[in-house]
Amino acid sequence: MLKVASALVVAAVALLLLAAPAHADAYRYWGYYQLKDGAWTFAQKGPAETTPADGSVEGWRFAVADESSTRTPRVVPTFDSLCGTTDKTDGNKLVGLVVDFGRPADGPDGTSAPPAPIGQCVSVPTAATGSDVMAAAGLTLRLDKSLTCAINGWPATGCGDPVKPVPAAAASPDASITLPAADATTQAASTNSDSDSGGIPTAAWVGIGVALVVGAVLVLLAMRRGNELKD
Repeated sequence: MLKVASALVVAAVALLLLAAPAHADAYRYWGYYQLKDGAWTFAQKGPAETTPADGSVEGWRFAVADESSTRTPRVVPTFDSLCGTTDKTDGNKLVGLVVDFGRPADGPDGTSAPPAPIGQCVSVPTAATGSDVMAAAGLTLRLDKSLTCAINGWPATGCGDPVKPVPAAAASPDASITLPAADATTQAASTNSDSDSGGIPTAAWVGIGVALVVGAVLVLLAMRRGNELKD
């Protein structure tokens, strides 16, 4: 009877072990995504093999994750929110782009503040790939063969490194973020910059105007003085 009971216990333990999910390895890496129907989906191909469609949105996220905890960009914009005010030129397409550099806990030392997230509209030729979109956006990539190791130097070292055990902060749930607004002051300054326009500076125009007015007044005074002397 004891032998039968022992056999049942062993069988039960074996079944529990078989049923228990295996702990997948976690890695610190850049994930590549596309926005579909208002949700991020993991890209089926790398950016060099992906040709985003006109009106699509590409996303990148740096994080510590495994197969059971995919970390997508923490903001879900719409194409219109990124490209609604951008005009499309002939032969080009517009692609929205989001780059989420992750949380301090996702970084190599778990504390350093990552760069601010990026959200922008990119105009590229219709045949441009996901890699071309990144290049057109002015983002630099550090690659190891086809693996994206860093974007704009983040992180400075490492490439898809395994993380074991995963720190509690890195395993904690994500919180939504907002994309930084464009610097209207800088944009206005750039738009209204006299030196950039290649024209005469505004201050110079003001000076010229004042000189003309003063000159005209002096001429009128001289003419009046001449008339008085004649009389």
